[in-house]
Amino acid sequence: MGIGPVPAIQNVLKVTGLSLNDIDLIEINEAFGVQTLACAEALKLDQNKLNVNGGAIALGHPLAASGARITGHLVHELRRKKLKRAVGSACIGGGQGIALLLEAV
Repeated sequence: MGIGPVPAIQNVLKVTGLSLNDIDLIEINEAFGVQTLACAEALKLDQNKLNVNGGAIALGHPLAASGARITGHLVHELRRKKLKRAVGSACIGGGQGIALLLEAV
């Protein structure tokens, strides 16, 4: 665990041709609070877009279901707030990370 979400988020933005300025919501699933802080600092994230209802510490870190929780949460927030794009990310064992981009249409 660690800052694996940083290169994962950077990669999804590169592949899609977007920047963090194009993203309305960002959720980084954290096992430890300091992990999200390190990722936010490395990416220079707008704190008003990050884990807007709390992250895994507040909402839960369900075994083998974190991706579903993050995705469902972001879809509902995009609809509720009438926003366009969100990025969800999580660390994976061994220092890896994963990220996905959601876009409301």
